[in-house]
This record gives sequence, structure tokens and C-alpha cells, in this order.
Amino acid sequence: MPTGPEFTPVLLVSACLLGVPCNHRGVPASRSVAELGQRYRLVPVCPETLGGLPTPRPAAEVQADGSVRTAAGDDVTDAYRRGAEATVALGRAVGAVGAVLKARSPSCGRGEIYDGRFRRTLVERDGVTAAALQAVGLPVWSDEDPLPGDGSAERS
Repeated sequence: MPTGPEFTPVLLVSACLLGVPCNHRGVPASRSVAELGQRYRLVPVCPETLGGLPTPRPAAEVQADGSVRTAAGDDVTDAYRRGAEATVALGRAVGAVGAVLKARSPSCGRGEIYDGRFRRTLVERDGVTAAALQAVGLPVWSDEDPLPGDGSAERS
């Protein structure tokens, strides 16, 4: 990867991790990844908002069949897919080298998300946006993973 003042690599970052109150409850997430700004240009993104969902919004989970539903049974799959597509397009437009996304989110979760029964039970699966980014070859990290450039083995 080129380095120097003429090239600062870009990372997409879940906006809630940077303090934007855009998660389903409308409050910022507690873990900050702002220190990555010393090595990367950070581009905040909230796939749910890009997909047209409001803030705050009812919590949703990915179901076993791949649809995304709220606890009340409302199908929000299309909004999650639109948000994933918009995030992939944004990543391509800014030349992102990866993404750091919010753990366990039905959109952003990487490696594990809730099982769709609203019981806080985790399953090995990626959220809608995390899966879409990885499908186009963009490495994705959870905010709970060793972060890119911290000296730990990077994973994708």
C-alpha cells in the first residue's frame, strides 16, 4: 500500500463508532475508533440510515432465511439491502481499503450477529453490509477485532 502525504488510505467506519447518534436507539456507541484517524482517512457510514431507516428505529435482527425483521415482525430487508448497496458504492467511490464496523449489528456485524429471535443469542454470521463489502473484496473488521495497523495480525 502506498504511503506518504500524497496518499492516506481510506477506511469506512460505522458512524456510531465515531460518536454519531445513528444506531437504532439514537445514541452513539461507546467504543471509539477515532485513533485510526492518525493513519487513515475515516469515512463515517450508517448503512441503516443510507437505506432509509429513521433514527431512532426499532431493533431488527437477521432471520434464518436471510430476511431482516423487527421484533414486531416488520420486514425491513429492503432497507438493509439498499444500505448495503449504498455502502459498497461509497467504499468504491472513496477508494476504501477496508471497513471497521459495529460488532453484532444486523447490518455491520462481522463474524457474529444475533440469531433473529431477539433473545440476545449470537450465531456465526455476518450482517448484511459486512457480507456485501466482503463479497466485493473489501476487508471488514469489527470494532472488537484487532484494528488495522495496530500491529496485530489483520483479518479479512
